[in-house]
Parts: sequence; structure tokens; C-alpha cells
Amino acid sequence: MFSKAYSATIHGIEGLIVSVEADVSDGIPLFDMVGLLNSEVREARERVRIALKNSGFMLPAKRITVNLSPADIRKEGTVFDLPVAVAILTAFGHVPEESLGNTLIIGELSLNGNVKKVNGVLPFVYSAKQQGFTRCIVPKENAKEGAVVQGIKTYGAGTLREAVEILKDFDAFEPETVDIGQLFENDLEETDVDFSEVVGQHAVKRAIEVAVSGMHNILMIGPPGSGKTMLAKRIPTVMPRLSFEESMEISKIYSIAGLLNNRAIITKRPFRAPHHTITSTALVGGGTIPKPGEISLAHLGVLYLDEFPEFQKNTIEVLRQPLEERSVTISRLNASFRYPASCMVVASMNPCMCGYYPDRNKCSCSDIMVKRYLGKISKPMLDRFDIFIETMNIDFKELQAKSKEESSAAIRERIYKAHKIQAERYKNCNIRYNSQLTPKTIKKFCRLEAEEQALLEKAFIKMNLSARAYHRILKVARTIADLDDSERITSKHLSEAICYRSLDDKYW
Repeated sequence: MFSKAYSATIHGIEGLIVSVEADVSDGIPLFDMVGLLNSEVREARERVRIALKNSGFMLPAKRITVNLSPADIRKEGTVFDLPVAVAILTAFGHVPEESLGNTLIIGELSLNGNVKKVNGVLPFVYSAKQQGFTRCIVPKENAKEGAVVQGIKTYGAGTLREAVEILKDFDAFEPETVDIGQLFENDLEETDVDFSEVVGQHAVKRAIEVAVSGMHNILMIGPPGSGKTMLAKRIPTVMPRLSFEESMEISKIYSIAGLLNNRAIITKRPFRAPHHTITSTALVGGGTIPKPGEISLAHLGVLYLDEFPEFQKNTIEVLRQPLEERSVTISRLNASFRYPASCMVVASMNPCMCGYYPDRNKCSCSDIMVKRYLGKISKPMLDRFDIFIETMNIDFKELQAKSKEESSAAIRERIYKAHKIQAERYKNCNIRYNSQLTPKTIKKFCRLEAEEQALLEKAFIKMNLSARAYHRILKVARTIADLDDSERITSKHLSEAICYRSLDDKYW
């Protein structure tokens, strides 16, 4: 007696369909599982055997062999418990074989037969739909998450017995449904923070507006208490709303990491702010069982690195390639896993240990101490930032002033228009924002007239810029021109972009 069910395993942020084949034959009673399995998959034998018994399925003593195919890909996790149990029950005749053909089955079993929540359901169901599956059975706690994928019916099972009943008669059960529009509407309410709460710092607000408009990385440097963290936390409030496609990209990452927290989908741009004691693995991803790191969890949102020089040097340096490639590739002996990492990196730092350099009335650091502190950030790492901006202390009169500051909504409206311009310009390219321009596309979309060429050449020589810094100035100038609704990059736009590199020369 032979049967085949279908499940899935994670490969990067995508689901890979796995065939679960079960064969029941006469011979010495044995339950064996094969197919390049790691420890938790091999342990499924005991979980499945006891769950079958406690669910009321008394199986005769037979030789049971289960194969998870393809056999050259390592199977990890506990998602195979339920499909293994279903495949065995089908081989024994408890489940009609025809019900398994177009059905993806995912779930972990407890010893009493309950189906437990698992990670990665969203990419599993999404891949199943792409492979032509029409139905899926997932843990009841994951049903809302799976139902986000349109075009495939998602059934939630709370127990092994319930999963069997669903397979016997799908029409007797209602598939899970989710109102996507309602989920996005529920998150439209005002946030607790707004740029109108930030007094002064108009130059910094302008730099942040430019940065968000082109999704450029930005580094803020200034004394303690000047509002760096306050400004950074308000950046998500000026970012345009997520599209459904962007939301799906982020949600797949959070599903794999087990961070959806009973949400069906992520509807807001992420803001991740890891502590400076974070390890390089936690920041970029990896581990014994590879998982996305903080830079991937911030995909299409903000990764905020406060107290930037306090991060371990090797932790900072591992960001260099992901910031350039906008993805992270984790290589293992049996496979390579790729996680997207197209986020806006916002870093903030003090200019020295005490925080008050170059104000010698307050700064107690020697020149050597200042140089050593700033030297924790390497020149190649600094080149990954498009914009440098200095935050200044606010005096008492400014704090007491009753002038009305611009709201996040007003700033967001201008940024939204700039994003629309970029979407139209790059509709035939694999580019979303100006920060993603390559040297080849820069030549096409960032052309300069003779006057602007002369200005940039002068700045290049005087500021001793690298080729990467040269390209980043052009990308920022393109964004400033978009905010100005100008097709051509003028000297005004280029001058502002060059100013955003001046702190590099001042401090380093």
C-alpha cells in the first residue's frame, strides 16, 4: 500500500514543495523515515506514532517506510508531522487518496493529536499556489496567515482527527477568509509619534525627507540630547503606505522568523532598532538553522543603528556587502539561502566619547581620543551612506517657541509624489528607488550639463571623494530634483547633495 501527500520546506524566504511518500508492507514491524532529515524531522516518528494512537487510529503491526523527496535537500523543522501522519493513514485506507493530489499539508503534532502552530506558513502557501495547488491544510492558528494568499483555499485544522475529516469531505468545511482591505484600513490610524513634535532641526528634517524620498542611507552625528533618536523613530511616519506586493515580501520574512504574532500580514513598514551588543549573525542572518537577521527584518523599512561606533567592528563591517547588494546570502554545505535586505539604514552617533566635540568648552576628549572613536567606522563603511547630517543642540528659546512644526502627513505627501515619479521613470527597470541605481543606470538617468559637471568635478577633487561617493552624490541629487519635480538635475540640486557629504570631510 503506497500513498503520497505534499508538504513544504523553507529555502531562503521561499517554500519548496516536498513529497511525503508512505509505504506500508508486511514484514517485521518498523517505522522508518528517510530523505536527508535533520534531528527534529527524524523525531517526527515518535510524535506521529503516539499522536495517531491518541487520536483513536489503531494501526496494525506493519513495516512503514516514509520518504521525503527530493532527497538531496535537507529537511528541517516540525512542519512534516501532519503530512507524514496523513500519508500513513492514507496508505492504511483511512483517507481517500484522491483528496491528497492538489492539497498542501503543513503542521506539527503534539502527542495528544493536536496540530500546533508552525513558522513559514505564508511562503509555503504562496509557493503552493504558484505550483498549481488548489487547497492547503494548516494549523488553525496559522489559518489567517495562509488565507492571505488569494486563489487557494486554506483550511485550519486544530487536531489530526479534524484534518482527516477535512480531507474526507472538503465541502463540509468552510475555508478561512481574510479581508485584506480591512487589515490595511485598521492600520491607518494615527501613530503615537509625529514630526510636528520635533522642535527646530529643520536641516535634519530636510535631509531625512530627501533620504526617505530616495530610500538613501543616512548618518546623523551630533551631541547627546540633540534629538537623533527622536528623529529616527519618526521616519516610518513619513514613509508611504505599503502596497500589497511589498506587504507580502515583508510578511514572508516575518513568517519564517516566527514574528507575525497572530497577524495575518504585515501592514506597516518595519522599524528595527537592534542594541549595539548584537552579534553579526543576528544582524545579517544565519545560524545553525539559517534565519533572516535584523537587516532582512527591516526590508522595505528602516534599520536604525543607534550609537553606531559602539557596535563591534566586525559586526559593522559585515553590513558592507548587504548594503551594496541589498540582499544577504547565507552559504551552507548543502545549500545557499538568500534573504532580501533592501532597507533604509539610519545610523546615529556622537562625535566623540563624551559627545561634545568639536565644542572645546564642553568636550574633554583629546584629539587622539576623538580620532580613535571616529576611526571605529571605516572609510568603506562610511561610503555606504548617501547622506551625512549634523544635529545641533536646541536652545531654551527654541524649546519655548510656539511656532507650529510641519506634520508627518505633510512631509509624507511630498515624499509620496517623489516615489510616484521614480515608479514611472523606472517602470521598465528592476529598480524602485533612486538609491538602487547602478553606475550604468546613473549614466542614463542622472545626466549633467556642463555647469553641473564642472561643479561636481571641483567637489570631487577638493573633497577627495571616492568613485562610490561620486555615484552616491548623483543619486541624492536625482532625488532632490524629483522632490523639486524637475526632470533635469540643476546646480541647486547638486550643491545640496554635495553638502550632505561635507561632514565626511569634516570629521573623518
